[in-house]
Amino acid sequence: MNRITVTPLAPALGAEISGIDLRRPIDADTLAEIKQAWADHLVLRFRGQLLSDPQLLALSGLFGELDPPGPNPYGKPFLSDFPEINVISNVKVGGEPIGNLGDGEAVWHCDMTYVANPPRAAMLHALEVPESGGDTFWSNMYLAYQTLPAEMKAKIAGRKAIHDSTYNSAGMMRKGMKAITDPREAPGAHQPLVIQHPDTGRAALFLGRRRNSYIVGMDLPASEALLDALWEHATRTEFTFRQQWRLHDLILWDNRCTLHRRDSFDPDARRVMHRTQIKGPAVVAFGA
Repeated sequence: MNRITVTPLAPALGAEISGIDLRRPIDADTLAEIKQAWADHLVLRFRGQLLSDPQLLALSGLFGELDPPGPNPYGKPFLSDFPEINVISNVKVGGEPIGNLGDGEAVWHCDMTYVANPPRAAMLHALEVPESGGDTFWSNMYLAYQTLPAEMKAKIAGRKAIHDSTYNSAGMMRKGMKAITDPREAPGAHQPLVIQHPDTGRAALFLGRRRNSYIVGMDLPASEALLDALWEHATRTEFTFRQQWRLHDLILWDNRCTLHRRDSFDPDARRVMHRTQIKGPAVVAFGA
């Protein structure tokens, strides 16, 4: 039996799991400990995990059925041998990108909430990292909802918002999309602003991403003002954990109760990450 240690990384969320080599089989008791730590801390970091792509896929499968990556601006998988893996990178070979999202800032977002059943979770494995920059931040949406003022909770109760599918988190237009000037016309799923987590039953703020969002049924200026206030609250520093990447770090996060973003970094530096995601059920409004 593996003996793991769980070390919190920030007051709001995040924990490091040490004492385990993820290339080796994980017994049921240890997997249960990891899953409990994940439920408690929402984001888990495993350092020094030199995983091959097949090992990353096998590990991901312990947490649920694999979900294929969302569409990228180039319209085809980055790894033809492993289409379940998404490549996050700024590197180009022969002028062609080997991955998605480049080297600029990736704004606060939740992955693929523009579909009815967003991913339950994601894993990100660091294969190459720049000397500085490219840090990733996560924010706790349980805590964001719990600390909302009562009048704001009342304003969003029972409301849904459009989760736009036009752009990715780096601001790149997805293949086959067109520019949107009125967020009320944005394509994408209409998701509850407050969801019930399918595993814990807890209430979480569910925002997706800010660009082209719209609270269904509200006047546009009122929707814009309320969304601005929600985003400002949800991304407060005290709700966040900052990941400064090292080579072969592996991060597992719960996509249903967190937001995340990435800092920009030197475009001449190389950053290569391999990412998997786990299928999730349909989103359910809290109290529904």
